Amino acid sequence: MINVLKPGLQTTVQDDGRVGYYETGMPPSGAVDQYSYAVANMLAGNKKGAAVLEITYMGPALEFQEDAVIAITGGVIPPQINEAPVPMWETLEVKKGDVLTFDFVKQGARAYLAAAGGIDVPVIMDSRSTYTLCGIGGFDGRALQEGDVLSIGNMQEKEVKPGTRVTGEYIPEFSANHEIRVIIGLCSYRLTEESKQRFLDIEWTVTPEANRVGYRLKGERLDFVPREQPFGAGSNPSNVVDLGYPIGSIQVPDGIEPIALLNDAVTGGGYAPVATIISTDLNRIGQAKTNEKIKFISVTLEEALEARQQNNRKLAEVKQMMQSS
Repeated sequence: MINVLKPGLQTTVQDDGRVGYYETGMPPSGAVDQYSYAVANMLAGNKKGAAVLEITYMGPALEFQEDAVIAITGGVIPPQINEAPVPMWETLEVKKGDVLTFDFVKQGARAYLAAAGGIDVPVIMDSRSTYTLCGIGGFDGRALQEGDVLSIGNMQEKEVKPGTRVTGEYIPEFSANHEIRVIIGLCSYRLTEESKQRFLDIEWTVTPEANRVGYRLKGERLDFVPREQPFGAGSNPSNVVDLGYPIGSIQVPDGIEPIALLNDAVTGGGYAPVATIISTDLNRIGQAKTNEKIKFISVTLEEALEARQQNNRKLAEVKQMMQSS
């Protein structure tokens, strides 16, 4: 059991997502940074899909009521056990009565805390992930609150020795400037050619409206191709007849402040998605903070698939590292 002494800014239970329900309007939720999430579970010796805590900006204070093995990955939110600093990206041992706390975020935006066995909450629609907009999944469908008590489950696959850590080449670098790869489309034809290029040239700024639903960005206005309003679409030039939104799709309501839709976003609507973030780089944008800079880089589908393969190879190598530890 883990007692929540302080909840942090927003700490939620997440796993690898609620896959298979998108057509019914249910987004996947799940860890925003899937790479850091997966490595945290490997360091804890957990089976694929075990639930962890996703920690945003400011971490919680947690009192362990039993001995446990944990791992913390993701953005640099320095952890301490009983006020003594401990490393991230390493298997750690905690004893009954130990208190885990965190310093303020230094780099990135989100950290992931895995406990050997996983965080034990009910499975809803094949996932333990929290979807706060509907209040389902996770711990009572919400972010953690002071006084909550978490249970540790039985999803451990193997024991990993405390002190086991991943080497530097497997630890992402987090900076204040983020290059995010996108595939242009679905409705990029609605932008003028000049604005399509400006979308890629501008260094966008992350606004305070940046969360698990989406990131709103500030830069300059983009222009749409003039058209007659089609039947079924809104009157604004940025409107199209309602369509499905891919995770990572970027819409530009009225040509201002693009919104990159993330794990908890609505699944469809009537704004034109002009580009879609490749799956690998959803990890990166999820680690961007307010006032940091984002530049979009156009890539081909083949390049996006190669990036995914590289990411999967890295995860396979980390898993092999854990198995041989």
